Amino acid sequence: MSLDFTGRKVVVCGGSRGIGRSTALAFAAAGAAVSICARGAEQLEITRQELAAHGNPAHAGVCDLGDAEAIRSYIAAAAAALGGIDILINNASGFGMTDDAAGWAAGFAVDVMAVVHASQAALPYLLKATAPAVVSVASISAYRPSGRSAPYAAVKAAVVQYTTSQAMMWAKQGIRVNAVAPGSIEFAGGTWEKRKEEGSPVYDAVLKSIPFGRLGEPEEVADTILFLASPLARWVTGQTLVVDGGQLLFS
Repeated sequence: MSLDFTGRKVVVCGGSRGIGRSTALAFAAAGAAVSICARGAEQLEITRQELAAHGNPAHAGVCDLGDAEAIRSYIAAAAAALGGIDILINNASGFGMTDDAAGWAAGFAVDVMAVVHASQAALPYLLKATAPAVVSVASISAYRPSGRSAPYAAVKAAVVQYTTSQAMMWAKQGIRVNAVAPGSIEFAGGTWEKRKEEGSPVYDAVLKSIPFGRLGEPEEVADTILFLASPLARWVTGQTLVVDGGQLLFS
């Protein structure tokens, strides 16, 4: 079943690589006008050109998602370029892995507060939209303890919790809020590809924990995000859908 987002206006925060890029491209392929942001201007422009190749409006803005004012400026620019916002995707991560001040600061600034700031900045536009939706990207790390990346696991758990609160607060305005919790996703230039090339035992251990014998692909998460943002999920809100090929079951 194909999803049609013709005429819809989609903002993907953290949309130049990995899951964000695949999500933005999937929306564009389904007919949506799409805006993306990230810190790296070069990759951002490459992805914007890929989006524009689908023949729909495509906008990109350099934005540090750890900076509240930069987020507000980007959301306003994206709304102006697209003519509004119907769907907001919160995808960025600060990848705070170390259990120290720096690791916690990175996680809270991007994984948690960027969701808050982008959602609040997009709210006036979502209120004017038809069938508005927000989807945030958490992680299966939210559901288990982590000795390697305690801050990352904790902030992703916060995203899961905040998703339920947002959904409750915004339900009467007709805005649906959901999240996805991906497992280990491998893509070019990503963390798991690097670990594979390095021969990391962590990669091998994760691979063995997935019953299908491979890591996930960003397109598989993107498809789930599109479902949650679509009319097919019109009676779904406040939920986090795990997308991990069974990894969490066997970890």
